[in-house]
Amino acid sequence: MITVDAMGDVCPIPVVKTKKAMQAMAEPDTLEVLVDNEIAVQNVTKMAKSSGGDVTAEKLGEKEFKVVIKMSQVMSEVKTQEKEAEECIPDRRKDTIVVISSDKMGSGNDELGKVLIKGFIFAVTQLDDLPKAILFYNGGARLTSEGSDSLEDLKGLEAQGVEIMTCGTCLDYYGLKEKLQVGSVTNMYSIVETMNNAGKIIRP
Repeated sequence: MITVDAMGDVCPIPVVKTKKAMQAMAEPDTLEVLVDNEIAVQNVTKMAKSSGGDVTAEKLGEKEFKVVIKMSQVMSEVKTQEKEAEECIPDRRKDTIVVISSDKMGSGNDELGKVLIKGFIFAVTQLDDLPKAILFYNGGARLTSEGSDSLEDLKGLEAQGVEIMTCGTCLDYYGLKEKLQVGSVTNMYSIVETMNNAGKIIRP
């Protein structure tokens, strides 16, 4: 594991430090990049993915984020866009809210519905323009709680500044309040206010 400490560094330094560490690899390895803001997470993630890395990100605390990059090949074998180490992309978050009310997508077969909602959340992580927030209520509360197959994707989105909000009443109803693993607990007023102020709402 190679650690790149970019805490306190402004763009494009976190990307430059990460790319140099990747270029210095003699063999495939894993990098752990530490940064202190969501935009740095977005920039490092974008560069690493374009370089063939398997990327996960996590918010560790206030102004403390970790990006883990697993490289299956060395940098010399990867064609990358050089400008990505020199330029800072703008905040990828747009005025879009995703609303998830179930741990399944669509109706018909429940097992298929669970596979589809997992794929939906993963697809959100791949968008060029990330949503501003994702709201979870009713059965959707299970997706932010212990045992969810989507926690890694949701933690990655949170690290990039996407607000993950779960209905507290719903967590209580399903006995999940102590099992929440990502994001914050919210209430119905905040859910309505967030949806009312959204430029666009997406419902799977």
